[in-house]
Formats: sequence, C-alpha cells, structure tokens
Amino acid sequence: MEEVLLTTNNLWMMLCVALVFIMHLGFSLLEIGLTRQKNTINILFKNIFIICTGLLLYYGIGFSLMYPGDFNGYIGFANFGLELPENGLTSDYAEGGYTFWTDFLFQAMFAATAATIVSGAVAERVKIQAFVLFSVVYVGLIYPIVGSWQWGGGFLEEMGFYDFAGSTIVHSVGGWAALVFVYFLGARYGKFKKGKSQAIRGHNLPLAVMGLFFLWFGWFGFNGGSVLSAQADLTSKVLVTTSLAAAAGGVSAALYTLFRYKSLDVTMFINGVLGGLVGITAGADVMSPAEAVIIGLIAGVVVILAVRLIDRLFLDDPVGAIPVHLFCGVWGTLAVGIFGEMAGLNQLWIQFLSLLIIGVFCLIASTLIVLALKYSLGLRVDQQAEEEGLDKHEHGMQAYADFGIQDN
Repeated sequence: MEEVLLTTNNLWMMLCVALVFIMHLGFSLLEIGLTRQKNTINILFKNIFIICTGLLLYYGIGFSLMYPGDFNGYIGFANFGLELPENGLTSDYAEGGYTFWTDFLFQAMFAATAATIVSGAVAERVKIQAFVLFSVVYVGLIYPIVGSWQWGGGFLEEMGFYDFAGSTIVHSVGGWAALVFVYFLGARYGKFKKGKSQAIRGHNLPLAVMGLFFLWFGWFGFNGGSVLSAQADLTSKVLVTTSLAAAAGGVSAALYTLFRYKSLDVTMFINGVLGGLVGITAGADVMSPAEAVIIGLIAGVVVILAVRLIDRLFLDDPVGAIPVHLFCGVWGTLAVGIFGEMAGLNQLWIQFLSLLIIGVFCLIASTLIVLALKYSLGLRVDQQAEEEGLDKHEHGMQAYADFGIQDN
C-alpha cells in the first residue's frame, strides 16, 4: 500500500514539474507580446538561458544551499551536486509524497522563475551579458539562501512565517531584484516625455494572451504541487482557490480600468489575472473560496495602482513584472495574516517582519550585483542598438525575417 501511495503521489508531483516548466513558455510569450518585435529574439534567448542555467546551477549548488539539512538557520550548504539519500526512493522520504529526484526537479523549476521575473522588467535595453551574469548569481546564490530561511527549515520557519507556494520566496524575491535593476538601468528612450509616461505598445497582444493562459495553466502545478503530495482534499481545494483568485483579479482590474480610465485595456486585464495568481500563492491552502475571491479582487486593483506608482517614479517596466510579482507578492503574503485559517495580529506581524527581512536582503544583494555589473560590463546597450533593436545588435537576426513585418 505504501508503494502504491508513493507512486501515485510521485506521478502527481512529476506532472506538476511539467506544468511549472510550461510556465516558462508562458513568460516567454507574455514578454514578447508586450514588447516590440525588434527585441523578440533577445527575450526568447533570455528565457531559454534562464531555464537551462537555472537547472544546472540548482543542481550544482542551489539545492544544497536551499536544503542544507541541519544548519544554523541562516546559511548552510550540504554538498556540490546531488547525493541520493539512503531513503531517497522510498516512502520514508518526504513522508511518501515524492522521491528525491522529483523533489529536486520541482524545486529547480521554482528557482528559475525568480530570474524570469527580472527578464521582463529589464526588457528592450539591457545588455545580454549583464543580464546573464545577474541571473547566474541571483539564481545560484540569493534565491536559495532566502528559500532556506523558510522552506529549508531556517529561522523564518521557526519564527512562524508562512508562504505556501512562494508569494514572497519566489515572486517578491524576483520582484525586488527587478525593482533594483530597473532603477539603475533607466527607462527606454521615449518612455517619459515632459514628465509624463508614454505608452510603448507591444507588437503582438494575441501572443501575450496565450502567455497568460499558459501561465494560469502552469500555476495549477505551481500551487497544486506545493501540497507536496496528491492528497485529494487539499490539492483540489488549492486548485479552486487558485482559479477563483485569478478570475477575481482579472475582473477587478478590468472594471477598475473601465471606471477609472474609460477603457477596457487587455494588458491590464492580463496583469490583473496574474496579480490574483501571485496574491493567492502564499495562502492557497488556508483560504476559503470566498476569501480567495476577496484576495484576487484586491490584487487586481493593487496591480493597477502599482503601475501608476511605477510610472510616477519614472521607472520603466515594459511588462508590469514589478506590480504583479512584487506588489501582489507582498499583498498575498500579508493576506495570510488577515484571512484564512491563520489570520490574526500575531501572524500578520510575523508576515510583515519576514517580508521586511527578505526585502532588505534582496535589495542589498541586488544592488551590489547590479552596481558591480554597471561599473564593469555596463548595464545598458547604446542608443543606436536600442532604437534599431537588440535582435539585430545582440544576436544578428530577426524574429520575423520571412514575413516582411516592419519594425515599430
């Protein structure tokens, strides 16, 4: 019976690995759809690079940094590479939820997501070498260290911090890095004129919508897999709360833009859905369906307000990565102390304090990495390269060469 249960749980977890992997296709489509065609190859290259190096880095050092075993609660390291435990393929490992190999793959998919968040925010003007090196350091070192504080049994877990599937550990960790990188990188040419933000339209909104649906699809594995077994009652509940929050986030964002700006903006609709998904991720297992709807409704408005704030600060985020992943990640994490089974002032304080600790650490780490790159390689391509497109200058090719589409 134990072997049957292990096989069933492991099959579900392997399916979730595939679903989270699909999210990288979603990110790719979303980013290219919301940016100009002359930078399509550059964005695709970055997204392929992230998953390839993310897997290798997480194999080499990341997994052992994030799950070091017995450690001081702040930083530890088990060993280079992967070393199969004696019980790694038995029902004694992870309470029979999955095998050691599945554990590694599932966590590796999460690790790569943090860098993908940054990719969209810095699109259309970052040097490929600078982004590559930033991703290597951030995915290889910073993300797993933060992850060890909670999911690896570190001091935040002992303090009582709760983050079911990563509103903070994954999304805000990537969001803080995106915020720092965007600040030092500067806005795209033409984004701000006479103190006002100018819209720079994406070249293919149908691709962006496809990206949204792939991301929503993949989130069933992102949140559903975070149950860490195929436990029927909890897994089905998580999928319900995840879906309801996503739907509510999209609806509230659409309605807010309609009443506030007299426009049904599909890009805001997209980011509202994503904001709802990020918002529910911290507490998808402890919320009722009604609470999930409330969290999603608030997240959809948070996204719109955050987009306005980012513009007023003269920060340029072409795909809305910072409003979605940072602001809604913060909201979702705080929501654990406001709604659901864990609600209470003490839990809210723990959630807030943990957010503060992680935020300060990520801001400092990101700043050090970005400044090191700025004063060595440089962060940004020159004006000619930006105006003519990164595809031509960084890669020597065009995404749509056979179709005769003109650059905009």
